[in-house]
Amino acid sequence: MSRPVCVLVGAPGAGKTTIGNALAAALGVEFRDTDQDIERMAGKPIPEIFVDEGEAHFRTLERAAVAAALASCPGVLALGGGAILAEENRVALVGHTVVHLSVELVDAVKRVDLGAGRPLLAINPRATLRYLMEQRRPLYEEVATATVATDGRTREEIVADILPLLVR
Repeated sequence: MSRPVCVLVGAPGAGKTTIGNALAAALGVEFRDTDQDIERMAGKPIPEIFVDEGEAHFRTLERAAVAAALASCPGVLALGGGAILAEENRVALVGHTVVHLSVELVDAVKRVDLGAGRPLLAINPRATLRYLMEQRRPLYEEVATATVATDGRTREEIVADILPLLVR
């Protein structure tokens, strides 16, 4: 059994994948993204899962992916933006180093390409993203052992802020 060196959480557009890859490279460990795990498990992209089976089915797959990754990922792990909605996932994060990558709406909108490939942002993406961010922010803060702002910053600056937070 391995456990992640660091778990990244945050809203769509916070930079979980970008920062996760850079952080993993800096640490010399693997990077893993539960959204990619879900796509592998389902054999199709997340937007297709939403269309074919619905959000509830996706969330079931997501809970399984998070549990498996927390038990087996020895590197940097990024959770999908909505993974923290499940109490089961929030409880599972206790005892892990969890970094909330915070982002404000203006930067998030620039980064998410207003919903391309993001099923929850398909209709009125800016308003939906604002709502999701407001709804989820308290949950990100609940599970986080640290919060690092990403707005207007380079990946190198963000990684430099995260590295001292990690116990290796």
